[in-house]
Amino acid sequence: MQTKKSGLQDYLLAGMRRSKTQVILFLMNGFQLRGQIHSFDPYVVLLVQGDGKQHMVYKHAISTIVPERAVPLDNNIVNE
Repeated sequence: MQTKKSGLQDYLLAGMRRSKTQVILFLMNGFQLRGQIHSFDPYVVLLVQGDGKQHMVYKHAISTIVPERAVPLDNNIVNE
């Protein structure tokens, strides 16, 4: 039985979600969203702002995700 390998993207998103790190999502159109990553799947990221507003953002619309602090990386994940 094969185990599904999680990519670097999922690893970083999960780390930001677990640590409740504040992030800025830069969208392809230049718009910025600030908040915490609540959940994600292969297609979307659910971002929750401080006032409780939720944004479901398609991953293909995201240009860059900038966390307020570095997400610790496991050497096994980075070197795969």
